[in-house]
Formats: sequence, structure tokens, C-alpha cells
Amino acid sequence: MLTLQDITLSRKSELDRFFELENSRSADFNFGNIYMWDNRFRQSVAPCGDRLITLLSRKGLPYFAFPVGVGDIKPAFEQMISYCEENSFSFRLCGICDEHLELINNAYPDMFEITEDRDYSDYLYDINKLAAYPGKHLHSKRNFCNRFEKEHEWRFVPLSKALIPDCIKMLDEWKAQSAERLSCDYGYEEAAILRGFAHFYELGLEGGVLYAEGRIIGFTVGEKISSDTFCIHFEKAFTDIDGAYPMVCREFCRMLREKHRELRYINREDDMGLESLRSSKRSYSPCGMVKKYTARWSDGNP
Repeated sequence: MLTLQDITLSRKSELDRFFELENSRSADFNFGNIYMWDNRFRQSVAPCGDRLITLLSRKGLPYFAFPVGVGDIKPAFEQMISYCEENSFSFRLCGICDEHLELINNAYPDMFEITEDRDYSDYLYDINKLAAYPGKHLHSKRNFCNRFEKEHEWRFVPLSKALIPDCIKMLDEWKAQSAERLSCDYGYEEAAILRGFAHFYELGLEGGVLYAEGRIIGFTVGEKISSDTFCIHFEKAFTDIDGAYPMVCREFCRMLREKHRELRYINREDDMGLESLRSSKRSYSPCGMVKKYTARWSDGNP
């Protein structure tokens, strides 16, 4: 019988093994994101050989995430299927990426209905382009940065634990200014940010802070999620300061490029189906998407 356990900080090194084996560019498969958002998704896990089984709550329904790792997927799938039967709910799978589709179809041909999960697909960017904003597609970002540099006395520094209290104060100001535009999920996002700040070093997070005239006007937080990809978990800046967001993005990518020479891509996560967020992410000219899919048994299967 499948025995699922809550995700705790003490299990990070144990669970990191599965994410390293998967080596995915998806924002879903890294300990930091899972731990910070646990208030929202209520995830529990169980190892199954060299794969990790994860149960979560999504839109009020139980889902299993694709079991990341290496090797045959059937042992993990059989345990997930049995768990669903024992607990009387339908077998639903989320977080499926393109590289998983062949594994599922080979192991269970024609047994699943698979649907693209556009709202949860991640935006992928060339780190070198975000670090310079070259070409016509990014000229507006470049212009914003040029104007910002002329108009402000600014600096960008690595985020350290000593700066976290001031970042939280800035987040409170940002929330007050943005109250009318916040989605219903913002409470979960704020809780995730604060949880990340509380365990910044333990989670292996990295970040940067933008100052103008001696005041924090933006910050960003993320982590390396695969051999060539860094994921931006949170990015906040004051919208009434022109160029603050493009500056935070550009300067952090420059910092990351110097520190992690192997990086090729920046994952800026999904748009949650929000048109304003979708427009913003497209404006940074993504080089591709990490497509996500959901799956459920076809009619006639359990």
C-alpha cells in the first residue's frame, strides 16, 4: 500500500535526488517551489524506486504529479492507480511534459485522455537575451532600462538574509499599491514568498535586490532547477517606477550568467491563465514553452 508523507525541510536532500535524476526545465520539479507553495497544493510524497510519487490538491481535486526520476514508470503508476481505487477517486495526472508523453503512451497505449494544460505551461527564455534585451522584439525593454539608468542613482545587489526584512517591507508597499489588480491567488503567493524568505539558505534560493536613490524598489528570487536552467519563482517591483521590472530581470540574469556559466535558459513560470500576466510574459520574447499536460483514464478504464 502506498504510504504518502508530508513534505518537510528535513527531506530536501532525499527529494532532490529525484529532481536531479529528472533534470527537467519544468518549474514543477524542484524542492524550493514545492515547499514554498505547499500551503496551496498540500503535497505529499512517497519514493518508488528511482521515481517520486506526489499527490497534491489542484482546483479542489486530488491529482498525482508525473512521477519524476528515471526508469520504468509502471511500478509508480500501478501504486498511484491502486491508491485511487482504495480511496475512491478518479486517477488524474498533472505536470506532464513533452518528454513524458512517450513514456505514458508506450506503457499504457490508448489508455489515457491527454489534454494540453496551457494555463500551467512555463515560459522559457534565452538567458543572454534577457541579460541584454537585443533586437527589435526587446527594444522597449532596452529603452526602459536606458531611461531608468539615466534618471536614477541605482544599484543591484545579491539578495542576502540581512536584506530580507527590508524586502518584506517593500512587498507590503507593493501589495498596497497593487491591491486592485491582485488575483485571488495572491494570498497563497505571499505565503510562499514569506516561507521562502524564512528558509532562504536552507532551500538553496538565490535572488537580487534593485535599489534606486537608496530605497529598495524591486527584488527577485529563484533557484537552479536543471543542468542548464534557472527558474524565477518571484519577481516584484513598483509599477509606478518606469523600467523597474525590466531592470530587475536584466540585472539578475547578468548576475546569474556570471555565477553559473552553464546556464542557457531562464524559466519564468506560467501565466495562470491571466491575460495581463500572459501579455507581460510574452513581452519578454520567450524562446519556447515548457508545455504541460494533464491525463485521465479514457472512457472504459478505471
